[in-house]
Amino acid sequence: MVRTHVQLTEDQLKALRQLSAATGQSIAEIIRQAVELYLGAQAGGSREERIERAIRFAGRFSSGARDVSADHDRYLAEAFKG
Repeated sequence: MVRTHVQLTEDQLKALRQLSAATGQSIAEIIRQAVELYLGAQAGGSREERIERAIRFAGRFSSGARDVSADHDRYLAEAFKG
């Protein structure tokens, strides 16, 4: 891996710290995954490639909540309140 320096806003770092604590992943790993997703979206690719990328990332994140599948609308509403 190559080390690099990235500047983030305080809000971005706060959100990354919260996500890191919730998922148990390092901030660096979260950023690497986000970059991979972004680059994949920019590159587009075939339908099969997009499906394969989605499958690779499925299940990698955990909110810790056990009722997300039943209460997903409530969680989305709360998330979009900001």
